[in-house]
Amino acid sequence: MLRDRALAPLSQQHHNGLALCVLTDRGLTPDVAPEVLERLASRAVDRYDEEISNHFAIEEEVVFPAMEQELGPSPLVQELIAEHRQLEKLIEQLRTQADAETLRQFTSLLRSHIRREENELFEDIQKRMSRKTLDALGAVIDARAVRIPL
Repeated sequence: MLRDRALAPLSQQHHNGLALCVLTDRGLTPDVAPEVLERLASRAVDRYDEEISNHFAIEEEVVFPAMEQELGPSPLVQELIAEHRQLEKLIEQLRTQADAETLRQFTSLLRSHIRREENELFEDIQKRMSRKTLDALGAVIDARAVRIPL
């Protein structure tokens, strides 16, 4: 389904996150050099600090509360928040020690998390939220979203 304009900035951030996963996974060869591993970990941490943390904040402070107010509680939202915390822990590990296994866990979880948000959460929001709520949500998302071109 075509993404609603209200959610488009978050979908663009998802696109960037998936690109990060692809580039990181490509670099994680079986014989990855320590300096390459350090660069990959640094890029993941930087992208988290610049864009992914912004994305999580918008969801947790704006999207999820609006969704709960209009549509009621959602087990999916609680699962997504738990995944946010898991991703944050992986990033904290990468800040102190770059290792291939942590990077693989990070990209695997980020990829599946993004797919769930796009395929389940955003689809549900688009189908069930009123146009008025979507427009109001979109204005806040648009004002708060960090936009980083690839």
